[in-house]
Amino acid sequence: MTYAAATSRRSHPRRGRSLAAAISLVLALALAACTPPAQTPSGSTEPERTLVVGATNEPASMDPWHNVAAAIPQVLLYNVYETLVKVDSSGEIKPLLAQRWEVSPDRLSYTFHLNPSAKFASGAPVDAAAVVANINRMKGDAKLIPTLRTQLDVVADATAPETHQVKITLNHPSIMWLYDMSSTLGMILDPAATGDLNTTSAGSGPYQVKTHNRGDSVVLARNTNYWGNPARFDEVTFRYFTDPNAENASMLSGDLDIISNLQAPDALPQFADTSQFTTVSGTTNGEVVLGLNHQNKALAKLEVRKALTMAIDRRALVDTAWAGQGTLIGTMTVPTDPWYEDLSGLIPYDPDQAKALLKQAGYANGLTLRLRVPELPYAVKSAQFVASQLRDVGVKVTTEELDFNRWLDEVFINGDYDMTIVAHVEARDLGKFADKSYYWHYGDPKFASLYTTAVEAATDDQATQEMKAAARYLADQCAAIWLFALPNLVITKAGVAGIPQNATTLSFDLTTITSR
Repeated sequence: MTYAAATSRRSHPRRGRSLAAAISLVLALALAACTPPAQTPSGSTEPERTLVVGATNEPASMDPWHNVAAAIPQVLLYNVYETLVKVDSSGEIKPLLAQRWEVSPDRLSYTFHLNPSAKFASGAPVDAAAVVANINRMKGDAKLIPTLRTQLDVVADATAPETHQVKITLNHPSIMWLYDMSSTLGMILDPAATGDLNTTSAGSGPYQVKTHNRGDSVVLARNTNYWGNPARFDEVTFRYFTDPNAENASMLSGDLDIISNLQAPDALPQFADTSQFTTVSGTTNGEVVLGLNHQNKALAKLEVRKALTMAIDRRALVDTAWAGQGTLIGTMTVPTDPWYEDLSGLIPYDPDQAKALLKQAGYANGLTLRLRVPELPYAVKSAQFVASQLRDVGVKVTTEELDFNRWLDEVFINGDYDMTIVAHVEARDLGKFADKSYYWHYGDPKFASLYTTAVEAATDDQATQEMKAAARYLADQCAAIWLFALPNLVITKAGVAGIPQNATTLSFDLTTITSR
């Protein structure tokens, strides 16, 4: 969930692609000839309404509770699995399965009043018992991913006082908990589901997973039993590309309706014709972080971390690697966070001072570091720039590009790296630095104390001020090198509307999209 990546599709030679395309076309024409149009309840026929979304990162599975890849909730969140509350495009928490909720004065109890119409695709009700069963399921799941385990630790108890009323009691106040419940932690699974969640889905959303074509696409089909406003499309296909130029070409040729996030920002002029395309430009939660392994002896020194920060011209990096698109950040916050401050200039670019700090730290004769990054456009381009600039101040960098699954195993899980670059796309994820077991192994007790004080603050205003203090401490300590926040660059065909300006959640939310 924390990473803007998943397994990648390998490119085939052009000749093989041409042959495959020809075969696919013949099969498609044959199927079209023998498949009748969809029928309306009155018996008349109308063409199927479909949507094809280009995306970069294919989910390794369809089980968001046991795989951290952000590509999974990108497809499933709000579309297939719903939550008690959801976050809108401005970052505000709104009702979804819960029509309303109350918070006790001590901020320890939350009472949710569920929509009595809500039901799973199976027809079973989304009632209080189902919500409690989901919380208990996760609490008893020894294999639950650590991020969800940490988010769930605050929950002391969940009960169902009435059929459509859920009461959740916390161990301590938390300004983060309700927000966490709008994402993967809060996705409600049908308690009666017994299938393999890698290949099936059992949610209450307007869509269901139809097929996962490994190495190519995920197809969602309209949930005909949906309890709310019907899905606007009969079928939605997320088609995955490892080559951003190939994705752009598919959009230009009319094979895609949407590019979910443009991975080659220098290609924006190709979509300038407003009679054919619409460009949506905003921001995301994706902090592109040059992560540092604090178990490395050199990187454990503040002087070294500060030197590395000062050695990198981050404005030039964004201009070079991402065509000037994106927001410079100086800590683990983005513009849509309530506690955001622009700290991008706190540690300025100064290569001469960087050299002096390295000498002060005992590395006048040089330092060698391994930079291991996933094979993603922003990570690869940024790594090339970073390696060049660090060499200019006497730091030798060996760079290695890894398939995401290998990166996940070797870097994220086993900590085999000195530096890495990846976009952390979970919302409001400042707290990752308070967890020493997390792959950065930062674990500064002062930061952990600052963060806990902020999370458990008595009021939202107090929490915001405390979060600002915690974020500034991270920046002062150069706990990582924050390169930029990924922009939200969405390209659509003319006639496709409803795309929010900012990507404030992990979801590519289909429920707002329309097409004519």
